Amino acid sequence: MPAAPIAHAEDLAAFVDASPSSYHAAAEVARRLQESGFTAVDETSAWPHTPGRYLVVRDGAVIAWVVPASATPTTPVRIFGAHSDSPGFKLKPQPSTGRHGWLQAGVEIYGGPLLNSWLDRELRLAGRLVLDDGSEVLADSGPLLRLPQLAIHLDREANERFALDKQSQTQPVWGVGAADSADLLAELAASAGVDASRIRGYDVVTADSARGVVFGRDEVFLAAGRLDDLASVHAGTVALAAVGDDIASDHIPVLAVFDHEEVGSATRSGAGGPFLQDVLERLGLALGADRSERMRALASSWCVSSDVGHSVHPNFADKHDPHVRPLLGSGPILKLNANQRYASDGAGGAAWHRWCEAAGVTSQDFVSNNTVPCGSTIGPITATRLGIRTVDVGIPILSMHSARELAGTSDLLDLTRVAQAFFRG
Repeated sequence: MPAAPIAHAEDLAAFVDASPSSYHAAAEVARRLQESGFTAVDETSAWPHTPGRYLVVRDGAVIAWVVPASATPTTPVRIFGAHSDSPGFKLKPQPSTGRHGWLQAGVEIYGGPLLNSWLDRELRLAGRLVLDDGSEVLADSGPLLRLPQLAIHLDREANERFALDKQSQTQPVWGVGAADSADLLAELAASAGVDASRIRGYDVVTADSARGVVFGRDEVFLAAGRLDDLASVHAGTVALAAVGDDIASDHIPVLAVFDHEEVGSATRSGAGGPFLQDVLERLGLALGADRSERMRALASSWCVSSDVGHSVHPNFADKHDPHVRPLLGSGPILKLNANQRYASDGAGGAAWHRWCEAAGVTSQDFVSNNTVPCGSTIGPITATRLGIRTVDVGIPILSMHSARELAGTSDLLDLTRVAQAFFRG
């Protein structure tokens, strides 16, 4: 394997490690882009009316854009969209619990995780703490919790049948002692350097504490948590940071990273909310656009919705379409669905292949087996809300929604290269 894909995958592993929650991911995107010359703007303040590189963070979401000097009120946008959240567990109210001398954490299932994949892993708690003065701080406990599996000696049929009770058997341990003498939030607050008595609210999730690793013959694999969808977030961030003065003057590159995709996107920071529409409207106003001109700009715009898809699984090949079988390591995928669970159509597919050709990248098709319905993405939501032409793409992976997913190192770099070609025009 050449050095470039491996270095890119290692950088993604560092990105994932810095992004254990959607709030951390938004902060890491902002940090990296600010290091590349982007200016953070506040939604409560007036925004600049001059060309430049800007970003705005809303909770666990972030949108960034580059306005060329030649931009006009009708200049279209090119949006690379992804999401910052992943399936797992979210901390409940009054989370310090326990039984039989064990300290446990009260958690609620977030999205659709593969529950058994979270067993016997050292987990971290991460997210935002909202303090008594309304300020917010990011917290990350580091390795603190574990969901211990029941020994085979106590369940001789565990290898024949296995299912966790979603309430009683998914509460991780984090110590021993009396539950009423322990304070899990205090442990988390200490990691952020704040007094736990000041916490008035929180949004905290679990994440695998193990760092991503490149491995396999010729180092073709990357295993890490939250590749769905931090692999796409990372690709878009690297691509937008690389946008230079040679960018085509006929469009405005935009990176849109949304939260809450795994639970339906219907939040103020999700793709179903107004965040992207708000940013695009303010961008248009900064360019002096009236409503008609904004609508003309949107009619000429594109959105690439990037999320992971399924590689053919060697042990479960019957779960895939018998003829269309994308393989991990053979290039990014164009996602298609007759029932519009993905927004791709003929025009979107043609445009995607043009951008792939410009990047020198080979693309694969993805379609579901008719008996195995597929999920959806931010693509149809964005297309419905804004009327922007949208195409759904991604990379093929294995172990989707596991605590630790598997991607191909070459696919990761190829997706970034196509994102760069998309932004360049």
